Amino acid sequence: MKDLSVSQLKPMPGFVLVEPAKIEEKVVSGIILPENNTEKPQYGKVLAFGECVCEEDSCCGGEKKSYAPCDMKLKKGTTVVYKKWGGNDVMIDDVEYQFLKYEDILAVVK
Repeated sequence: MKDLSVSQLKPMPGFVLVEPAKIEEKVVSGIILPENNTEKPQYGKVLAFGECVCEEDSCCGGEKKSYAPCDMKLKKGTTVVYKKWGGNDVMIDDVEYQFLKYEDILAVVK
């Protein structure tokens, strides 16, 4: 996507846009690993997020499938840990970003 920038993206309700941490290319002993031989990191920085999707009767005033500010207290720049196989990759300007569902986020790093 040539004319698209990350700042133009606003995730839909229930999704978070994350920039995964950089992959360490060199091990402690100094051996350089090829990029395709390393696992993707499971943490990264929040760039943008949509509203939460309420699935239960008890949230969002009793309405199912309604949208409300998320109680996870996510902020732009927050580092989060997420599921290994969660999310969808999006490549913009040779950088791979991830769209994750809120439930794929396991922890907020303080």
